[in-house]
Amino acid sequence: MISRALRTSLSCLLADHFHSLWSIKSKLVEIWLLACFATVPAAFAQEVVTLKTEPLASPEVSQTEDSVKSDARALSQAFRQAARKATPSVVTVFSYGQNSGEPRATLDSDSDGDIEEIPPGDEALGPQPPATSEDDGLPLTGLGSGVIVDLGFDASRSVDGNKNNLPNRSAYWILTNNHVITDARRVVVQLPDETELAASDVYGDPDSDVAVLRVETDLPLKTATLGDSDRMEIGDWVLAIGSPFKLEATVSAGIISAKNRTLGSIRRGRLFQTDAAINPGNSGGPLIDLDGDVIGINTAIATRNNGYQGIGFAIPTNQSRWIARELAQFERVRRAAMGIRLAELNPKVATKLKLPAYLGVLVYQVISGSAADLAGLKNMDVILEFAGQRVQKPGALQEVVERQPVGSTQTIKIYRNGEELLKEIVLAPLEDPTAVESK
Repeated sequence: MISRALRTSLSCLLADHFHSLWSIKSKLVEIWLLACFATVPAAFAQEVVTLKTEPLASPEVSQTEDSVKSDARALSQAFRQAARKATPSVVTVFSYGQNSGEPRATLDSDSDGDIEEIPPGDEALGPQPPATSEDDGLPLTGLGSGVIVDLGFDASRSVDGNKNNLPNRSAYWILTNNHVITDARRVVVQLPDETELAASDVYGDPDSDVAVLRVETDLPLKTATLGDSDRMEIGDWVLAIGSPFKLEATVSAGIISAKNRTLGSIRRGRLFQTDAAINPGNSGGPLIDLDGDVIGINTAIATRNNGYQGIGFAIPTNQSRWIARELAQFERVRRAAMGIRLAELNPKVATKLKLPAYLGVLVYQVISGSAADLAGLKNMDVILEFAGQRVQKPGALQEVVERQPVGSTQTIKIYRNGEELLKEIVLAPLEDPTAVESK
């Protein structure tokens, strides 16, 4: 037996060196203690041996992990709620009788062909639509997506303003891509419950690749909320919804990768770039934000294999909304023009002209007899503002001009020979910028 004095001494020694023992490997501590206290009473020895070290989780690390998981769950919940809100408004669009013998045009004639319209979803992954239309036997030639929207006026009224005779039926507008329905002799819309409705009116705009379809039904359909695409910034989360490869109501996630992209064959407008997966069949489907609001219409992909490679393009809602309203009300898009050719005042051009880069938009050429000519604009003027809006890019100026009513008078602020001048211009139609209405 160990003497009482020795036991007391050892206990004190353990207390004095507790922190040192805590850092020793647990196995070595256990062996050392067993060797020293082989004759110590069992209860005392057990008490000492249980002091061996154990790895302790840092409170800070644990809190960080919990925070990360909480953030991930919150993002997942946001995805879920956004998709749940928007998906009931997303439809599949079948086009019949298009001229499929002509080669499909790429959307960027200046590129090496990598950027193109989203090709038809002909892979047999999802449910197969009828190969021909039931009524007239036309072949199925196109498949895409669309979204039911409220354009702000009564869809049951025809273009001439007359109320259609639709007892117990309602009319709805569907927003999609022009290339989905181009030259189609019949267009059929499939709802989420697989109900099929033939489009009674189909209008498209090749310059923007926007189209609208009008359907009539006795079913109550859910319309999507059109959001404010101007609020979207690079890095914002988005979801793409559509029918890729005939798999309807497919949702994919990504971000806004870039803004103000331009493609050759979409001559009017600027696009979002996104890495949300967009595949054959997604054309015309919505790109939504985390609130479930539509902020874009999926339209094209950059690809070398006819499938998703991480680069897709969507038409911003603030652009497509105006075009859709024009098509629905007038069957065409009425665009205003000034009759000038524009150039970007980038650093290279600005240096040559001894002007600040991006001061405004450079007037490269004024068409003789055009609205701009009559307003007194000259070559090499720099347009600073149009209708009170600051402009620095030709695309931005073009967009704000074309949306103004043809024949309206607008104020332009220009920079010429070191001075800022104000001019008034009466806008002409895009088809003929010299056709200026007299006041």
